[in-house]
Amino acid sequence: MKKHLHNPIFKTIAGLADAIGLDAYVIGGFVRDIYLGREKKDIDIVVIGSGIVLAEKLKKKLGEDAHLSVFKNFGTAQIKYHDLEIEFVGARKESYDRNSRKPVVENGTLEDDQNRRDFTINALAIGLTKNNFGTLLDPFGGVADMEAKIIRTPLDPDITYSDDPLRMMRAIRFSTQLNFTIEENSLKAISSNKERIQIVSKERISDELNKIILAKQPSIGFKLLFDTGLLHLIFPQMTHLQGVETINGKSHKDNFYHTLEVLDNVARKSDNLWLRWAAILHDIAKPATKRFESGHGWTFHGHEDKGARMVPQIFADLKLPLNEKMKYVQKLVLLHLRPIVLAKTEITDSAVRRLLFDANDDIDDLMTLCAADITTKNPNKVQRYLKNFEQVQLKLKDLEERDKIRNWQPPISGEDIMKAFNIKAGREVGIIKNAIREAVLDGHLQNNYEEAFQFMVAKGKELGLTIEGK
Repeated sequence: MKKHLHNPIFKTIAGLADAIGLDAYVIGGFVRDIYLGREKKDIDIVVIGSGIVLAEKLKKKLGEDAHLSVFKNFGTAQIKYHDLEIEFVGARKESYDRNSRKPVVENGTLEDDQNRRDFTINALAIGLTKNNFGTLLDPFGGVADMEAKIIRTPLDPDITYSDDPLRMMRAIRFSTQLNFTIEENSLKAISSNKERIQIVSKERISDELNKIILAKQPSIGFKLLFDTGLLHLIFPQMTHLQGVETINGKSHKDNFYHTLEVLDNVARKSDNLWLRWAAILHDIAKPATKRFESGHGWTFHGHEDKGARMVPQIFADLKLPLNEKMKYVQKLVLLHLRPIVLAKTEITDSAVRRLLFDANDDIDDLMTLCAADITTKNPNKVQRYLKNFEQVQLKLKDLEERDKIRNWQPPISGEDIMKAFNIKAGREVGIIKNAIREAVLDGHLQNNYEEAFQFMVAKGKELGLTIEGK
């Protein structure tokens, strides 16, 4: 393993540890990622003794280029040095109270510290002192588990997950990110301990959920969350999408698995977390709007509008940001049917202008979402939809270049109207502004000041308003 400790920082840490008589080890993710072929700039150092003391010695050695942060309450210290983040902690032994995931901590051995790790692949350590520099310590077979692509806990999974229930989310997250299988007993333990997730803060749960969503194929994680029952506890609205109902021989699709297909389709095109959230929530109101119409079949009328209205509460429940990110998701949920409807009908300039006006700078993301929403297994339908989508996109491009509707600003402002007619803000100003906007969107009026001014004069005349001298 010595060849993987090529960064001079390891020799420096080793020399300092030897000088003050402390054993030190590289542990966790850095070691794991050596075997996974991934470069990692975060380095965790476990020290048999005080991690803070060794960090302070390293800071002194590195000088002004190193920034030291000490967290005495947690017995940890962090050094940022160029592009590295090095975390120091003393080896610990932990015990848990059933009502909290915060352990009682006491000093321990390297074995104690490896025992408390969440998974075998994260319990690997490499020696840093002169007696064992570059020696791998793998007491739980973490390397073999990586070769077999297995997620397994070092100790009894029931105890591991009950002690710290967030580890259940982490197991599913690692399984999704690495495309590893969760070992059978561990998977059963997640199901049997799922209720324990309720002692974990929503913020920590959502952090892990977002990492699952950002994986290459996020559906892997959502299927595991659903099958273990965790999803029912952390995000029940999504589980309501699951299932198929049949009346008079007519069935609707399973909207849970459809949503996962859409999510994976978006993930292949974009790493935008919030676009992926829009994929997750685009059909979230289908259970609430589901109706069976005799002679027609299943309908979900208005699910886009109701879904958009559900977004703020879902974000609040999950402690996701209630800012422009939430509004972006809400907008895409509201508009997600519009391009699809356009693609099925004759594409008019007016309809495309209105779509551009409403979507604004998010039009490209909206089109990505709508293309991802085509999950039919009928290849002829897929080709027809995609061909129609191409026509919509060509029309969008043409009108955008011609009319400059994206980020549209009215050629005549409210202030212009008040000044021209010498009136104060009121009903007439709103009527004229709306009339100008509608005329531009319908193509009856060019998007420029001169034509808009003449239109304003005529509209004002209808309302009994005149411009002095005209």
